Amino acid sequence: MTIRTRYAPSPTGYLHIGGAWMAFFNWLFARSHAGAFVLRVEDTDRSRSSEEYERAIFEDFRWLSIDWEEGPDVGGDYGPYRQTERMALYRASADELLTRGAAYRCFCTPQELEAERIRAQAEKRPYRYSGRCRHLTADQRAAFEREGRRPTIRLRLHDHGETIVVNDLVRGRVEFDPEHLDDYIIVRSDGSPLYNFANVVDDHAMAITHVIRGIEHLSNTPKQWVMYRALGWTPPEVAHLSNILGTDKKKLSKRTGDTAVRDYRREGFLPEALLNFFALMAWYPEENREIYSVPELVARFRVEDLGKASPVFDMDKLTWMNGVYMRTLLERDPGRVVEVCLPALREAGLLDGAPTEAQRAYIRRVIDVLGERLKVGRDIVAYGDFFFKDTVEYELEAARRYLSEPGIVEVLSALRERVAGAATLDPAGAESLVRTLAEERGLQAREIVHPTRVALTGKTAGPGLFELMALLGKDQVTRRLAAAVEYIHRTVGS
Repeated sequence: MTIRTRYAPSPTGYLHIGGAWMAFFNWLFARSHAGAFVLRVEDTDRSRSSEEYERAIFEDFRWLSIDWEEGPDVGGDYGPYRQTERMALYRASADELLTRGAAYRCFCTPQELEAERIRAQAEKRPYRYSGRCRHLTADQRAAFEREGRRPTIRLRLHDHGETIVVNDLVRGRVEFDPEHLDDYIIVRSDGSPLYNFANVVDDHAMAITHVIRGIEHLSNTPKQWVMYRALGWTPPEVAHLSNILGTDKKKLSKRTGDTAVRDYRREGFLPEALLNFFALMAWYPEENREIYSVPELVARFRVEDLGKASPVFDMDKLTWMNGVYMRTLLERDPGRVVEVCLPALREAGLLDGAPTEAQRAYIRRVIDVLGERLKVGRDIVAYGDFFFKDTVEYELEAARRYLSEPGIVEVLSALRERVAGAATLDPAGAESLVRTLAEERGLQAREIVHPTRVALTGKTAGPGLFELMALLGKDQVTRRLAAAVEYIHRTVGS
C-alpha cells in the first residue's frame, strides 16, 4: 500500500505555526514511508478565502522545504485540489446517500430549530435534532417546496447505533457513545457541503491512508466514521496530537508564538531550525540530543512514537536552536546567513533595495564581529544597528554611567588623536592603542573600553571593542569619538 497523507489549509489567512507543525508531521510520515504528501485547499468559505492567501501558504511551505506531490499548483491524479472545484463530487456522494436512505432532506427553518434548542435548554437536556423531517411524505416535501423552503441534507443515524471506536495511532482505542450524535447536516440549503462531509469525501476520493491532525478534530471523528460506514468506505488511519501550549501553559496564542510562519522568516529564523524544533515538540528520537538534520528525522520517524502530552512552544529554545544552525551555516554557506539578515535591515530602514557586493561583504564582517550574539537575523539590528548608521544614538543609562565620569573627555579626545594618527586600524592595533593609553594614564583598560564602546555604539553591551573599532575603520571611529566629546560638552559639561 502506498502511504498517502495530506494537509488541507483554508486560504483565509497566512499559515500559522500550529498549522505548519501539523503539516510537517503529515509530510514527515509520508517521506518516512516513501509515500505521497497531498496539499488540498479548503476554500468553501468564499467570503474570506483569497488567491493571495493561497499563494502565501504555498510560498511559506516551500520556504520550509515542505513539498508536495499533488496540489492545486502541480496537479495530480486525484484532482482537482480545491474544494470549490469539487462540488460535482459532493453532489454525487450526497445523492448516493439519499438513494440509499442514509440521508434525507430537511425543510426545518432556522426559527423551528431554534425553538427546539430553547425547549431542550428549558428541560435541561442536551440538544439533539428531533428528526422531524426523517419520515416526510412526498406530499409534505412538495408542500414545503411550494412555500419556498430550501432543504438541507442530513445524515440519517441509527436510533440504536453501536459504540463508535477510533483506533488512534497515538492515543490508542478511543470510544464514543452514539447517543451524543444526532442527524447532523452534511449539505447546506445553498448546496455547499459542511466540513465533515467534504472532508470524508475528499479523503476517500484522494485515497488518503493516514491523517495526523490536532486533538480538536477528535470530536469530529465519530461524525466522520458514521459517514464512512454509510457510504461503505474504509476510513484512513488517524493520529491526534495535543494542542501546542505557550510557556504560560495555555493554548498557544499570538502573544506566545502562534504567529504567521512568514513572521518568523522576516525575523531571520532558518527553516531547518523550525523543522527541527517542530519535531522535538512532540517527539524525541534519542535522549540528550537536540539537533537533527531533516534526512535524519525522516529516517527515524515513527508515528507511534509521538507524544500524547501537550507540547510547549518555547521561544527561547527555538532561538537557541536557530543560533546553532546559524553558526554552522556561517562555516558552510556564509552568504545565506547574510540573506537571512537582509529583511531585518530593510525593515529597520538600514538598507535600501538589493545590497551591492561591497555591502554584502560589510554585512558579512558585521556578522563575524557579532559572533554568538547573532542567533536570528533580527539580532543584527538589535546588537549591531550602529554599524549601519552615520550617527550614534546614546542609550540614556549608558551615557549617564560611562560618559559622565571625570576626565572622560580627555581620555576620548586622546584616543581619537591616536586613532587618527595610526597607519591602519586592525583589532591588534586598536587593542594596543587602548592599552597603551590606559597604562600612560594609570587606568585599568576597562576604564577606557566601556566609555569607548558607548561612544562608538551608544550601548553598554556589544561585540568586542577592538574588533568593533577595526570594522568601523579609522574615519568612522574618529568621527564618533569627536561626536561623543561634543555630546558630553552639550549635556554633561566639561
